[in-house]
Amino acid sequence: MSTKTDLQLIQEVKDGNKKSFEELMLRHGKFLMKVVVRLTRDLDMAEDIVQDAFIKAYRRLHIFEGRSSFRSWLYQIAVNTARNRFRKHSRETLTAEPAEVAVESQSENSMIALDVKGILQKEIERLPDRQRMALTLRVFDDLSFKEIAELMACPYDTAKANYRHALLKLKERLKGNVLLKGGR
Repeated sequence: MSTKTDLQLIQEVKDGNKKSFEELMLRHGKFLMKVVVRLTRDLDMAEDIVQDAFIKAYRRLHIFEGRSSFRSWLYQIAVNTARNRFRKHSRETLTAEPAEVAVESQSENSMIALDVKGILQKEIERLPDRQRMALTLRVFDDLSFKEIAELMACPYDTAKANYRHALLKLKERLKGNVLLKGGR
C-alpha cells in the first residue's frame, strides 16, 4: 500500500486512475467486512453487500466532497446497503414457513453459554440504531470515541452518550434474566 491519503487516492480516481480505487478497497475492505458480517451474521450476504457498497461508492465518488472521512462515507453506504437488503429480504420471506432447527446434543455448560450469547445478541439488536452502532463499534471494533463520532457523523459527546446509554440499557435488561443469574 502506498503512503497516499484517501483524499489523494480519491482525486487520482476522479482524474481517471482506476487503480487508486483498488487501493482504497484494500485499505477499507477488512473494516467494512467486519461491520457488515456483524450486521448480517451471514458471510456470503456480507461479501455481496460490501461489494455492492464499493460499486456504489465508485459510481458516486464524484459527489464525495471530503467533509467526512472516506471511511465514514463508505461505512454509511455499506450500512444503508445492508438495511435495504434486509428490507427486501423481509418482504420476500414474510410468508415463509418457520424453519425447524435441529440442535446436536451438547454439554449443559455449552448450551448455557450459547443461550447467554444468544440473549446478549438479541438484547443488543433491540437497542436503538445509534446506541447499537456506538456499542458495536466500541466493543467489537475497538474504535475510539473520536472515530465512532466521525463514522456516526455526530459530536464526540453524542457518540460517548450513545455508548453509555446502550450499556445502561443492556445492564437493566439483563438484570432480570434468570439464565444469567444462574437459575433455571
